[in-house]
Amino acid sequence: MARLYAGTSGFAYPAWKPGFYPAKLPSNQFLKHYATRLNSVEINYTFRRLPSAATLANWVEATAPGFVFAVKANQRITHILRLKNAAEATDLFLRMIDPLRSARRLGPILFQLPPQLKCDPALLRDYLERLPRDLRYAFEFRHESWLAEPVYETLRSYNVSLCVAESERLEVPEVITADFVYYRLRKPEYTEADIDDFAARARDLLATGRDLYLMFKHEETPEGAIHAEGLLRKAAGC
Repeated sequence: MARLYAGTSGFAYPAWKPGFYPAKLPSNQFLKHYATRLNSVEINYTFRRLPSAATLANWVEATAPGFVFAVKANQRITHILRLKNAAEATDLFLRMIDPLRSARRLGPILFQLPPQLKCDPALLRDYLERLPRDLRYAFEFRHESWLAEPVYETLRSYNVSLCVAESERLEVPEVITADFVYYRLRKPEYTEADIDDFAARARDLLATGRDLYLMFKHEETPEGAIHAEGLLRKAAGC
């Protein structure tokens, strides 16, 4: 049965008190509280450093079965090597996050490419060919040259999701390329009508049998987390 996962990019924000976290909640209890209200989180921490086994164990312990962690691929893969000759770096990254996979808590791995990297279909195909097929991947392209049918066809052939990144700079079209859909909702503000629209779209996508991941932007306010919670509530009927 298809499932809706909604959350935010990150969770460790004291500024979310008291709107989302209770005023007196210690920071080491943030994730545990977060997971009682939302069912997924996008981890940006892994972009800059590789997580320790102890950190991953703590994340798993703080959350219930069914909660998943979407993780951003390490910057060495996407920004330093830019997918080229990145097999060793990718293998290391996958080994480091394997405890999440083993615990059945690993959601999609998000590859966010640098905005200066222009479309290179051969590079993309060569990289995807080396990825294990038993995991889910989403690619966020930040140069408009990637938003083309040949790229979408390549993603489809490997069951990789085009990340629908909604921002002020570049809006990626919702082109479905996998058996799941990954959204990053990055606009400064969303209205209640916007959340209603996302809930309606979620019902449509889930009806096709596709899981849907919707990640709101983290900010100095808890609005993203509150939007994600509202979205889960509105779409609960599906």
